[in-house]
Amino acid sequence: MKLWGGRFTKATDSFTDHFHSSISFDKRMYIEDITGSIAHAQMLGKQGIISNEDSILITETLKNILEDIKEGKIEFDEKAEDIHMNIETILISRIGDIGKKLHTGRSRNDQVALDIRMYIKKEIKEIKALIKELLNVINKTAENNTNIIMPGCTHLQNAQPITFAHHILAYGEMFKRDCQRLNDTYRRVNIMPLGSGALAATTYPLDRQMVCDTLDFESITLNSMDGVSDRDFVIETISSLSIIMMHLSRFCEEIVLWSNQQFAFIELDDSYSTGSSIMPQKKNPDMAELIRGKTGRVYGSLVAMLTVMKGLPLAYNKDMQEDKEGLFDAIDTVKMCLPVFTKMIDTMTIKPENMYKAANNGFINATDAADWLVKNGMPFRDAHAVIGRLVLYCIENSKTLEELTIEEYKNISPKFNESIFDAINLENCVNSRKVDGGPSKEYIQKLIKINKDYINQL
Repeated sequence: MKLWGGRFTKATDSFTDHFHSSISFDKRMYIEDITGSIAHAQMLGKQGIISNEDSILITETLKNILEDIKEGKIEFDEKAEDIHMNIETILISRIGDIGKKLHTGRSRNDQVALDIRMYIKKEIKEIKALIKELLNVINKTAENNTNIIMPGCTHLQNAQPITFAHHILAYGEMFKRDCQRLNDTYRRVNIMPLGSGALAATTYPLDRQMVCDTLDFESITLNSMDGVSDRDFVIETISSLSIIMMHLSRFCEEIVLWSNQQFAFIELDDSYSTGSSIMPQKKNPDMAELIRGKTGRVYGSLVAMLTVMKGLPLAYNKDMQEDKEGLFDAIDTVKMCLPVFTKMIDTMTIKPENMYKAANNGFINATDAADWLVKNGMPFRDAHAVIGRLVLYCIENSKTLEELTIEEYKNISPKFNESIFDAINLENCVNSRKVDGGPSKEYIQKLIKINKDYINQL
C-alpha cells in the first residue's frame, strides 16, 4: 500500500507507476530531501508537536540513511514514486510508526519546493566557481596580449583596430554579468517554502523561522499557495543558464572562425580538437561547435518550463513534476561546457602576426583619418566625405591608406600634412583611444586590475 493509499481500493497499474514516478531523476536530491527532513523533525520536536525522543530518533535514523545512500547500500523503489516517498518509506521500515510522524505538518508540495530550492542554491555556487575559473583565464590571456592588434568588426566586416585583449575582455564583461545574474537569481531562490503545506499551511504550531535558519535560507515564503506553486525561481535559473550558454556560444562562434585557415588568428590545442575520418589534414574545432550546439538544449529547457507553467491555476498541479528534468539537464550542460571551454581558451595558441596582417586590410584606420581632419578644423561630416573619397581612390588604385603619398592625400584635400601618417598608424589608432572602456593599452591594464579585484571577491 502506498503511503497515500488509504482512500483507494485498487493499486495503480504497473505502467502508471512508471509513468507517474520521478525517482529516476529526482533521486539526485536525496541530500537536500534528508537535510530538509532533519530540520523539519527537529522543529517538530522543539515545538512539542512530536516528542523530543521521537524527534531525535527520526533525526539520527535519517542521518544513517544518508550515509547508507552515499555508500551505495540503498536502492530506490519506483513504486515509492519519488525521492521524498522513498526516504520516508525507508525511514518507516527502520523505526516503524515513529517514522510515520515525520510528515506531520508538511506536504510533498512544500517538501519538493524546498528540495528544489536547496538543490539550486548549491548548484548556483558551483556554477559561479566555474565562471570564476573562466574569468581568471580570460583576464590572464588579456594581460599577456595587450599589444596584439587585430581588426574589430561590425557586421563581421573589418571596422576599427583593437587589441586581442580588448576583444576577449568584452566576453569577460558578459561572464561578469552572468555572475551578477546568478547572484540575483540566488536571492529569489533563497526563500524557504516549508510550512506551506499542500496549499493552506497547517493547524500545527510550526516554527518556520527555525527551519529557515537551520537550512540557511534568507527568509520564508509569505503566502502558502505561492509557496507550493511558485516555479519562477526554476524558470529564472534556467534563464540565467541560457544566457551563460548564449555567451559561450558567441565566443565559440568566434573560435570556430578564428581557427579557420582564412583567419588563422588562433590554433586550438590538439587536446581540444578532433580529426576527420576521411580527410587526414583536418583539425576540427569540435569542442567549440558542440558547446555552440548544446546551447539549444538549454534554451529548450527554458521554453519547456515556461510552457508547463503558462496555464496552471493555483495551487500545485502535477504538471510541475516536469520542472526537474529540464532544470537538471540545463545545470548539467552548463557545468559540462564551462570547464571544457575554459581549458580550450587557456591552451589555444594565438597568432599575432596573422591578426596584425588582417588589421591592415579593410581601411580600419579610416575613422582615425577622419578624426585627424576634425582635429585640424574640418566638420566631422565633411571629414567623413573626404575620407570616403580617399578610400574609393585607394580601392581604384589597389592601395592602402598607409601606402598613399602625401601628394595623393593633398589631391583629395589640401588640409592633409605629414602628421596624417602618425594618426593612421595602427598602434597609435589603438592607444590614442584612452577613453574608459576603449582599447588603449593604458585602459586595458586598468580594466585587468578591476577584473582581478572582482574575481577575488567572487
